[in-house]
Amino acid sequence: MKKKLLSVMLAGAMVSSLVACGGSDGTGTEGGAAGADGAEENVQSEDENTLTVYAWDENFNIPALKAAEKDFQEVNPDFHLEIITQSQSSDVETKITNAAEAGDYSTLPDIVLFQDHYIQQYVTNYPDAWQSAEDATCDWSGLGAEKLSYSTINGVHYGFPVDAGTAIFAYRTDLLEEAGYTIDDVTGITWDEFDEIGKKVYEKTGKYLLCMDGDGNDLFYMMLQAEGVSQFKDGEPYFKDNETLVEVFNVVVKLAQDNVLYLANDWSDYTDQAIQGDLVAGVYNGNWIIPTIEQVADNSGKWEITTAPTLTGKPGYASNGGSSLYITANCQKKDLALQFLSYTFGGESAADGQSITYDEALVNGGVIGTCAAAAESDVYSQGVPFFNDQPIYATIVEYTQHVPTVEQSDYHYAARTQLGTALQNVLTNGEDPEAAIANAEEQLRFEMELD
Repeated sequence: MKKKLLSVMLAGAMVSSLVACGGSDGTGTEGGAAGADGAEENVQSEDENTLTVYAWDENFNIPALKAAEKDFQEVNPDFHLEIITQSQSSDVETKITNAAEAGDYSTLPDIVLFQDHYIQQYVTNYPDAWQSAEDATCDWSGLGAEKLSYSTINGVHYGFPVDAGTAIFAYRTDLLEEAGYTIDDVTGITWDEFDEIGKKVYEKTGKYLLCMDGDGNDLFYMMLQAEGVSQFKDGEPYFKDNETLVEVFNVVVKLAQDNVLYLANDWSDYTDQAIQGDLVAGVYNGNWIIPTIEQVADNSGKWEITTAPTLTGKPGYASNGGSSLYITANCQKKDLALQFLSYTFGGESAADGQSITYDEALVNGGVIGTCAAAAESDVYSQGVPFFNDQPIYATIVEYTQHVPTVEQSDYHYAARTQLGTALQNVLTNGEDPEAAIANAEEQLRFEMELD
């Protein structure tokens, strides 16, 4: 009965959290209020045991922070975390920028939640806005090397991971079965083998075996990362001379032409029509896509997850999205901040396999963390009914430990845009793939002011 109740709670939490790396509609604050000029008041507390933090998404990140507060109170009963809720992630970025340009960091709280793909740009542009986490007592090795590669800048640790953007490949096993396949048949395969299976699935069921938002195409990044390759090399775009990228690009073109890949017109088409509208038999994205999949209750028990295909057939591990917590220059209680973050999101409380932070963040917010030790808890290791009783949470944490670390860039999203445009030019306008890739690199170099 206990496990059944826990499964229901987890399912509800995952459904309520639709996008892990975006924003929310909430505009309220806890422990702080917006002033008449729009600036946040009370961003610091005089109480020696209280820390303040900017975060967004009352259904995802906020429950994770509340779980961490409760966890740290086990060792510091007087501790309090004042959460100042932002409407979306860009609000935090704006406040950092405004403070830096004004040369006044006193407007910032002790800690901020920040998107992984943007943090290196902000540490580079505003190095005085942050305090390092080098004195933290947590075991960094158990938090996922790829995840930490975002927040480790010039060899210095700055951030503590909140949610893993670790990718999953989810399949409708009933549709696979209709075409004569099982989950084992799509595990440890090449993209060429995937294409052949996908053509058979489309022939038998009329469903695509893969889908992606064509307007914000993350396939290239994930497929490349699974090969251990980046879109950048030594800080510059690495497209036309990148043999792996060229091969991946041609694979995506073929998947689309073979009716194996459905490219949605936009995010709504991707989530509402493709995934929830029963157009597809497979989904490949960061694990934050799980709540979208779970919206269709009639499909409970019909989905399972596995690793992604690769060019060689080795298991494919990748990541997409996620955020971490950072200590600002305005924090006057750095020792307390380091103790709190090390104990909670740093995984020290998970040393015995039972962490309030990780367990309750998952149950109450659907947040899947990165700490390997946390995956040993009952919460993480239980089977999930919607995914045919697979222990998907523990599996995802295991995947996290295997995601290759590749070169990151401040221009991650710009690269995504240019490659997505190149793909559309090939599929829609018949442009030669090599020419489209070369043009995409040229456009990105122009945007990066490299020519």
